[in-house]
Amino acid sequence: MPSRISSPLLPRLALTCALVLSAALPASAQSAGLTLQECIDRALDKNFGLKIQSFDTANAAEALALSRADYDPGFFISATKSVNQADNAATTLVGTRSDNLNTRAGVAQKISTGATVELSSSMGRSATNNTFATLNPAYSADLTLAVSQPLLKNAGSTVNRAAINRAKIGVGIANLNYKGRVLQTVKDTESAYYNLVYAREQLKVRRLSLDLAEKLLDENKTRKNTGVATDLDVLQAEVGVETARRNVLLAEQTVSDAEDALLSLIGQFEFGTLLGEVALPSVAAFTPDFEISYKLARDNQPDYVAAQEALKQLEIDVAAAKRNRLPTLDLDGAVGYNTRDSSAERAYDRLPDGDGYSWQVGLSLRVPWGMRSEKARYNSAVNTLRREETRVKQIEQNLMAQVRAAVRAVETNLESVAISRKATELSERQYELEKARFDAGLSTSRRVLEAQDDLETARVAELQARVNLRNAMAELNRLDGSSLSLYSVAL
Repeated sequence: MPSRISSPLLPRLALTCALVLSAALPASAQSAGLTLQECIDRALDKNFGLKIQSFDTANAAEALALSRADYDPGFFISATKSVNQADNAATTLVGTRSDNLNTRAGVAQKISTGATVELSSSMGRSATNNTFATLNPAYSADLTLAVSQPLLKNAGSTVNRAAINRAKIGVGIANLNYKGRVLQTVKDTESAYYNLVYAREQLKVRRLSLDLAEKLLDENKTRKNTGVATDLDVLQAEVGVETARRNVLLAEQTVSDAEDALLSLIGQFEFGTLLGEVALPSVAAFTPDFEISYKLARDNQPDYVAAQEALKQLEIDVAAAKRNRLPTLDLDGAVGYNTRDSSAERAYDRLPDGDGYSWQVGLSLRVPWGMRSEKARYNSAVNTLRREETRVKQIEQNLMAQVRAAVRAVETNLESVAISRKATELSERQYELEKARFDAGLSTSRRVLEAQDDLETARVAELQARVNLRNAMAELNRLDGSSLSLYSVAL
């Protein structure tokens, strides 16, 4: 009976097999088209999600600059003009009049101990109508250095550099979040690419199944005219054709949806762009190892590493809150020289050598009753730290579960590909035998259509297994961070 299998359906059958199995070949083995690497490069360049994330990274850098700006020196200058005319109603003499102009300029800066250091100088001019004034006008100048240093609360670099240290860690966290977005974008692009391969190859299978159904209908009509087939055989073949047409229509919709999904990742409003031929890249033989993948994930998975870095920020908050449980005790001190002369130039020239000087030292203490707010802030900081430590453990456990599931998915799909390949071979053989029985008059159109449906299902299942394998590998590569080196992505 095998010699009877010389139907024109066989060339179509062979072509179908070749097209389905071509999905497993490397892109270089097919016509030039759109490679996965090209899609990933375009996604990293144009993806909206990455562009949005990049602004968060830029803002983190600005937050660091803002925290450092607290220690930038500040310059100040002021000028005051005043006139005082005394009333002298008791006599006809003119009352005493004074005319004053005072200016002050200086620079102040905060340092990491919490102290504020200020260096300033002033010049004053005083004129009066008092004939007994020795210097008229009189010019006074001074040069003063003042320091205000917290001794308890808000004292020390732990408190005063907390904002800078938190911002530095924040920059690192922002970069990790960007890395996580890159890994997710790469994985999403891989999945969209593989789904497009699946959709297009499924469409080819559906169209070739339609060709087979139409060919069977033509044969049944011919056989009916010769009295070999019945009206039922023709009707069943017509049902098969309409079913195949519906499957083609749905497959075409799936292709369009898959193309749009890929274009939304690799372009911006480019849905009219025609995508070239796509193909599943080859898979090198390997055996996934949980221990290796989990270690890589712990070292490279951005969410987990970022959560650990966030703990460092909270530890800074706890240290600062602990220091600030103390009362407020500030030490204020100032020292300076001052002169008075008949001209501004002489007044300034005599500052280093003059006899005039001033100094002052002061302490101020403030103790809130019960220190309840400071204690509450400290306890809140500790609770937040403990909460996030627990969250990190949860993230670590979830990461372990995700890696286990990803490794298991790769292992399962490796076996699934082999099984589905064998199922396709058996379905092809089943169809060939059923068609041969039909040609010999030993079977019906329904049985042939059922065998054809089984073959189509097996082919689609094999293609789906191949796509599932690559999606599982993409997820594992995302978790352990190896996608970056695999596709030569530089951050």
